[in-house]
Amino acid sequence: MADIPLCWRCGASLEKLSLPLGRLDECPQCEVQVHVCRMCVNFDPAVTRACREDDADDVKEKERSNFCDFFKLNNNAFNPAFVAADQQASDALGQLFGSNSDGDGEKPADDGGQSAEDLFK
Repeated sequence: MADIPLCWRCGASLEKLSLPLGRLDECPQCEVQVHVCRMCVNFDPAVTRACREDDADDVKEKERSNFCDFFKLNNNAFNPAFVAADQQASDALGQLFGSNSDGDGEKPADDGGQSAEDLFK
């Protein structure tokens, strides 16, 4: 059996998507675009332009869909370290902007602007 492609961002199976991937296809779980440089076998952040294909046009946003003619699906594009780094960054933002610690993304209760007013006393 052939390898099942996994979403580059969350690692969810993309087996229900038809191949070749369409430019606007999305991951069924996290809804991120999947016809992106990060899902291509030529993607390599260690080389110039992060692409091993010399004839490919330069794509600035590696995580957005594109029209690259050299796109070849990489079934091993998922990197668990990316998920950990993404969660760490999200947690740091939550601490910086004061979101609650349970990670549900809700804003803290509004105190009617009293906290802002206290800054100027």
